[in-house]
Amino acid sequence: MTAISTANTSSEMVRSATSTALRVAARNLELYDTGDVAGADEVFAPDVIDHNPAGDAASGIEGMRALIAAVRDGFTGTQHRILFQQELADGWVVLHWRMTGTHTGDAFGFPASGNPVDIKGTDIVRVVDGKITEIYHVEELLKLTQQIGTGAQSV
Repeated sequence: MTAISTANTSSEMVRSATSTALRVAARNLELYDTGDVAGADEVFAPDVIDHNPAGDAASGIEGMRALIAAVRDGFTGTQHRILFQQELADGWVVLHWRMTGTHTGDAFGFPASGNPVDIKGTDIVRVVDGKITEIYHVEELLKLTQQIGTGAQSV
């Protein structure tokens, strides 16, 4: 099990992945950059378990499709860079990433601000038979709302 520190884009990591689990984990992030909601079918198992869903998110793959669509509709120029990744036993992969983009549409209840965004997050995914079956994720949501919220001050 090798840990890789990098700053490659998710697309670069998909192309250079040395295992199916690493490729699928990076492809998950690439979906947010491309807005490819249909790509969720190739990445997620239909009954994927999101251990950290948004309050009103649908379960399973529908919830993942909705999240991809929300990012696609709320932001342009989205780019995930993988800062660290490690493949663990039993198909688990840890990814620490950075997302940049511009808030150009309604996102998570905030109207378009035109503000740049720059947040980090960590995903822990389990890949079984080439699909993500479980995902734990944490994002800098407070920082995101400070960057896109009207009149919000940066800390």
